[in-house]
Amino acid sequence: MARNITLSLPEELVRRAKILAAEQDTSVSALVASLLEQMVGDSSDYDDLWAREEGVMQSGVLRVGDMTWSRDDLHER
Repeated sequence: MARNITLSLPEELVRRAKILAAEQDTSVSALVASLLEQMVGDSSDYDDLWAREEGVMQSGVLRVGDMTWSRDDLHER
């Protein structure tokens, strides 16, 4: 489902975006949608990365090169 949004952009940027869209036989909306898709990626990519990060967090070990610290080591007072 497509949803309309309102953007405030500089006039010159809009003019150049319209020219680019015409050269690519598409719309400014399609250009913006494509750019946003590239930037945010596929939600399944995010889910996979988050699952890996949760695994790292649950292991309780922070690795930086050859050095390792446990969470308890870092929070020891």
